[in-house]
Formats: sequence, structure tokens, C-alpha cells
Amino acid sequence: MTQPTVKVKRLHPSAQLPAYETSGAAGADIRACLHGEQSLVIAPKSRKLIKTGLAMDIPSGYEIQVRPRSGLALKHGITVLNSPGTIDNDYKQELGVILVNQGDEPFTVQNGDRIAQIVIAACVQMLVEEAFEIESNGRGGFGSTGLK
Repeated sequence: MTQPTVKVKRLHPSAQLPAYETSGAAGADIRACLHGEQSLVIAPKSRKLIKTGLAMDIPSGYEIQVRPRSGLALKHGITVLNSPGTIDNDYKQELGVILVNQGDEPFTVQNGDRIAQIVIAACVQMLVEEAFEIESNGRGGFGSTGLK
């Protein structure tokens, strides 16, 4: 399997490039770049757009998925609101991550904190064809296969 190359541009001097923390990591961690601020607070049950100071040139036929970090979710109730978020290959502006605080305490994001992880994934655009009937297969409606 060939590794796609993603060109990453720092838009701010304090921005840090995505990095894999272990050799077996599927996702590369991305960090907050608060553009001169040292920290910001996310109140309980609220959300904030956290800038990264990075822009990416994603190869055609790929997307970048933005996913939560499990430690932030477990320890603080912090997650990526639109998870997984998609960065399209034609998006060339600064990458931002929408973090939501599902916890009961305010959460402080420090400049340079690891806030999410990104995974590159191949994607294909579908062809859409209008159908006037869809053949039934006998399966029930939404959630019909049960809980177990």
C-alpha cells in the first residue's frame, strides 16, 4: 500500500505539524494554535472552534477525517462535535476543530495541546441515479435489527 503525501503549511509561527505518537498509530495528533493567546476555556455544555494554524493540500481521491482523542473524552468529556469531521481535498483554508465540552467542569485548552487526531482515507464520489422504485429485501425499518 502506498502512503499518500499530504502537504501541510504552517499559517502561524507557533503551529505544529501533525504527528503520529507511536509507530502503530492510525491517527496523527493535531494541536491547538491559539494565534497569540495562551489558552481558552470551553464552558460545560458548550462548544468552540479551535484553530490549528495549519492548511493542507490533500491528494485527489482522499479525505482527512478529524476524530476525537479518547483520553480527552474519558477524562474530561471533550469530543469533536461533528465526529468524524471531513476535510475535503479542495479545502485549502485553516483547519479548525469544533470541540464540545460534555462534562460538568470548564475545560481549558492551552496553546499547543493535542486536541484531535486526523486519519487519511480514500474516498470515491458516487454516481447518483434517480430510481422510481427500490426493491424490498424484507428488512424492517431504522433500528430494526435490535440491540443484541
